[in-house]
Amino acid sequence: MSAVSRARVLGKLAAMIVVAGALVAGMLFPLVGGTGLAARNSASLLDALPVELTDATPAGNSRVLAADGSLITNFYAHNRTVVASDQIADVVKQALVDIEDSRFYDHNGLDVQGTLRAAVTNVAAGSVQEGGSTITQQLVKQTLLETADSAEERTAAVEQDGVEGLSRKLREARLALALEETYPKDEILTRYLNIVYFGQGAYGIQAAAQRYFSVNAADLTLPQAAMLAGLVQSPTNDDPITNPENGQTRRNQVLQRMFDLGHLEGTTPEQLAALMAEPVQVAPGVSPANGCIDAAVGGFFCAFLQQYLTQTLGITQELLDNGGLTIQTTLNPQLQTLGDQAVLNTLPMGAELAGIFTAVQPGTGAVLAMSVNRQFGCADPQCESVVLNTVASQGAGSTYKVFTAAAALEAGIPANTVISTPGNQYTSRIYNGPSCGGDRETSNGKYCVQNAGNYPDTLDMVGALVRSSNTYFLALEDRLGSVEGPVRMAERMGMGFDQPNQTPADQIIAENRGSFTLGAEATSPLDLANAYATLAAQGTQCDPVPVTQVLDRNGQPLTGDDGQPLVTGGNCTPEAIPAPVANTLANILVGDVANPEGTGTRAAVPGHVIAGKTGTSQSNFSAAFVGVMPEYAASVMVLNPKRNQNVGGFGGNKPATIWHDAMAPFLADKPTSAFAPADPGLMGAGRPAPQPTQPTQGAEQPAPDQGAGDQPPAEQPAPDPGTANGWPGNGGWGGGFGN
Repeated sequence: MSAVSRARVLGKLAAMIVVAGALVAGMLFPLVGGTGLAARNSASLLDALPVELTDATPAGNSRVLAADGSLITNFYAHNRTVVASDQIADVVKQALVDIEDSRFYDHNGLDVQGTLRAAVTNVAAGSVQEGGSTITQQLVKQTLLETADSAEERTAAVEQDGVEGLSRKLREARLALALEETYPKDEILTRYLNIVYFGQGAYGIQAAAQRYFSVNAADLTLPQAAMLAGLVQSPTNDDPITNPENGQTRRNQVLQRMFDLGHLEGTTPEQLAALMAEPVQVAPGVSPANGCIDAAVGGFFCAFLQQYLTQTLGITQELLDNGGLTIQTTLNPQLQTLGDQAVLNTLPMGAELAGIFTAVQPGTGAVLAMSVNRQFGCADPQCESVVLNTVASQGAGSTYKVFTAAAALEAGIPANTVISTPGNQYTSRIYNGPSCGGDRETSNGKYCVQNAGNYPDTLDMVGALVRSSNTYFLALEDRLGSVEGPVRMAERMGMGFDQPNQTPADQIIAENRGSFTLGAEATSPLDLANAYATLAAQGTQCDPVPVTQVLDRNGQPLTGDDGQPLVTGGNCTPEAIPAPVANTLANILVGDVANPEGTGTRAAVPGHVIAGKTGTSQSNFSAAFVGVMPEYAASVMVLNPKRNQNVGGFGGNKPATIWHDAMAPFLADKPTSAFAPADPGLMGAGRPAPQPTQPTQGAEQPAPDQGAGDQPPAEQPAPDPGTANGWPGNGGWGGGFGN
């Protein structure tokens, strides 16, 4: 060793002697005074244990569970699974004590003798061969480091040099003494084994056992235990996966130390030599899933959940990553898997057109599934990081006619109300907008719509809903006198109009947009499913929720600042709309799926009564279908989320097919209920409650491509926002079309 190197080592030896003396002083004279250093630190030496050290080990991974208890994914910053003492093999504890702190069971948290011995050993070797800190001191250091809230605190936790370094060591010594007075040795050792870093992203002995050997900490063998105990000093340099020779050398040092201390009873020197000659046998395991990109099922649901936890419940991402929470979600993995397959049956993975299936539970708001023909979060072209199930990008067409119908029923306009619209077109008396001929002057600037194909000139509300007549519903809006009733009804049922690319409800009302009933407004698929769920729940509206409970690390409900559980159940509003209105509409809408003239017959599932509604937006830029039962509600929207594109069909085609392909196998072994009866008064005199007949071919009966709804007329485009015609923009005058 060169003179310079020896001088450096001797300098370190001198520093360690000073530290050792300071530690003795810290033990014997906590009320020291005199020097500036002692005076400055005497208060901190007497401090009670900080909360970081009275709490248990950092909790580790948070688990996200589906409704059936299966694991969806984890959230973690450090891969750590905390285990109890009896879940750690005794040989692991012995190996760690022998190599890190052989006097652990004899000292009271400080080991001055060990510190001096390590200093002498290191000087003799010319390098660091032994550490001077006890396991208790290391636990203090690691805990303060991991729980540091700022860069300054992290720096202070590892400071080595000068007065600050000595100050840190003194504080660690005092806290180590306090820990030993507070907790038994086995708990200190267990906490250390749960917190220390073992390399390869594994924090704690359980994660390390899984990462290096694919076993639990309780099942580690002697060679495995020696290997992991040796990693604590230098996890990168001695990594048995990337540096197997170094790993074997370090493992053998631990085995030799255990033998020398008499802790390998029954092992002869020859047996030890044979054991040390064997290379390290690793069986690397994969790291646990982390975040929504790794979700086993429902990646888009997971992303919606994460946003709900952090933004709605106020759980910080730091707590989510490090709090060891158990998050019980509403996700139904069977329906999620079937929804995933259903969208792929119709649209390939990553196709320009997105098929978006979203399911909720009426009466609770529980979100059951969110499927898209995309993978969540990755970088490939078939991937998507936006939760399309919640984003409002295109209109939902004639699905909005239900809001007008509900407003009319509530206003005393019964379902037997007959309106004549001869010639399959109707010009409003109330609402301004483009005319059917494109000449605003010829219609005095009033809004005009047409139907696709030939409709009866005269329909009542039941027939108009089942056939999805544009002209009837614009005329019905005329009778209401304002769009305010349908807009407020949509809000009460669960529709939102507050996303950046949506027009606020107040603006829609102020501009008196007659096109509202035709579904021109950008629509969230989740909102659409949830609004129709209000019909299925007899008028009870519930906000969508993805979680049923969040438990803390101890299995108790996670509480907020007020001490109350953060999850208290769904946020539901009974009678958000009158139950007779909801029940009447649900019964009417059964005809859209079950009757041959309905536009949604492709969604029919024999043996189940389904209320449904189709919708297609202006220029076929989107198509939608919503189907509900008292137990389930689900929407499907097909659209291009990046640009306007003709989807090549109507709501009764791709969307109804996707709905059927998801729900038919799901319902195969599940009973569903009938809707509550329609209200005779709302049906009107002489109009009995609908008696739908199931299509003879069930789900296989194709929906008519013409005449069963309202195909967008080519001569009636929706004006762009802000054009010279002066009509309200944001797509406000686009038509909505039924099938």
